[in-house]
Amino acid sequence: MSAARIDDTDLRQLQREYALALRLLELGQQRDLEPFLREALVLVVDAVGARQGYLELEHDDLAAATAPWWMAHGFTDEQVSTVRAAVSRGIIAESLATGRTVSTASALLDPRFSARDSVRLGQIEGVLCTPIGCDPPRGVLYLQGRSEPGPFVDEEQRRAESFARHLAPLVDRLLLEYRQREQADATAPLRATLRLDGMIGRSAALAAAVRQAALVAPLDVNVLITGETGTGKSQLARIIHDNGPRASGPFIEINCAAIPENLVESELFGAKAGAFTGATGPIEGKVTAAEHGTLLLDEIGDLPLIAQAKLLQLLQSKTYYPLGSSAPRIADVRVIAATNHELGALVAEKRFREDLLFRLQVLPIRMPSLVERREDVGLLAKHFAAAACATHRLPRAVLSPGALRALEMAPWPGNVRQLENFVQAAAIRAAGERVEQIEPAHVFPETAAPAANASLTFQEATRRFQRDLLMSVLEETQWNVLETARRLELARSHVYNLIRAFGLSRHG
Repeated sequence: MSAARIDDTDLRQLQREYALALRLLELGQQRDLEPFLREALVLVVDAVGARQGYLELEHDDLAAATAPWWMAHGFTDEQVSTVRAAVSRGIIAESLATGRTVSTASALLDPRFSARDSVRLGQIEGVLCTPIGCDPPRGVLYLQGRSEPGPFVDEEQRRAESFARHLAPLVDRLLLEYRQREQADATAPLRATLRLDGMIGRSAALAAAVRQAALVAPLDVNVLITGETGTGKSQLARIIHDNGPRASGPFIEINCAAIPENLVESELFGAKAGAFTGATGPIEGKVTAAEHGTLLLDEIGDLPLIAQAKLLQLLQSKTYYPLGSSAPRIADVRVIAATNHELGALVAEKRFREDLLFRLQVLPIRMPSLVERREDVGLLAKHFAAAACATHRLPRAVLSPGALRALEMAPWPGNVRQLENFVQAAAIRAAGERVEQIEPAHVFPETAAPAANASLTFQEATRRFQRDLLMSVLEETQWNVLETARRLELARSHVYNLIRAFGLSRHG
């Protein structure tokens, strides 16, 4: 009878381990490492009967990753900091160094760990810590606090070790896919042959625009760059200049929308002394300033019609007349125009000359919006955060994984320029709070503490709607992420990203 009970116990244990491994394999069908780790950690915490869990991967290639691959479940932010302090010295470090499970009924009373500050500060009691994989370990699984009274028992330890053993090959596969995605820099071949100073990004959409720029750069032809406001059209024009035969000459930029209409001609083409009130001496225009170099006419769609006629003459004959002068001047200048307008529509409205449009768009290039190159948002945000701290002499602050996810999920109707402004403001807010990490609340303070009667921008209203809709469906499905993803017609991994980006939790 006793033997039968032992056999029954062993059978139930095998069944539990089989069910755990099967569920883990199901989770392993995911393509994204982060949601896989999150669900896997919840699974093992429940299976072992722990109150809290922490999982971290140790891997050479993760040093340059956009976010450290660690997950916590059941810990407050302060408790997570305490646990992470134990990575380099303490329980986790010992498990990683020895490749063996560390189990203790009370870390506070265990002479191996009781003297450590992290143990005393965290009041750490029962702990079960086991490495993930071996030779060397891929990482570590740390479980703290048993849901039932007493220390972790042998069966629970075996269950955790079995989980970690099955987790290792799945982690290897997902890490390999992650590295392949990270290394897929579509701009790499271009960077090897072109001067791309200050160009941040690796997306295929950005690479496509730069390839077009590389085609026209060595040719002395006019170029029209189109794209939404704030996409980086001026930077692309600079790339064309820097990689062309006029690179040693000046690069002069003029914003046609920012000049009063009565001053456009003199700004562009210069003026003789006395040509107008206030012209006490000859005025050098931007065409003259750009001699032997490149002239960028930004917001060309806002150029007045009278100036358009003179610009057309410059493009056709390479000559121009300063205001008030009857003597033509020869111009040795390349013209690049940029606009966020649909010039064809302006032609139909008689606000833009059709013959000028034909002259400008010899080889048009479209700069993609930030939505089209969303994989570049994290790289841009990190660059802007570092630049803001350097420019304003702020203490160094880095973007938290949550802040990066929030930035990547935002719509950014103002594109790169708007992203830069938001990150700069976030860095200043973080410095004001004397913290070293920029959090989502620093980037989007209106989400963290919404004002009841505040007037919302389009972006703020969109984020508020997205957050409320997601929270509503999560509550309707009792936080069933799979069902929520189905109802919203989103990938499950995207739902997880939104939950983290908006800082949602089950209790509010």
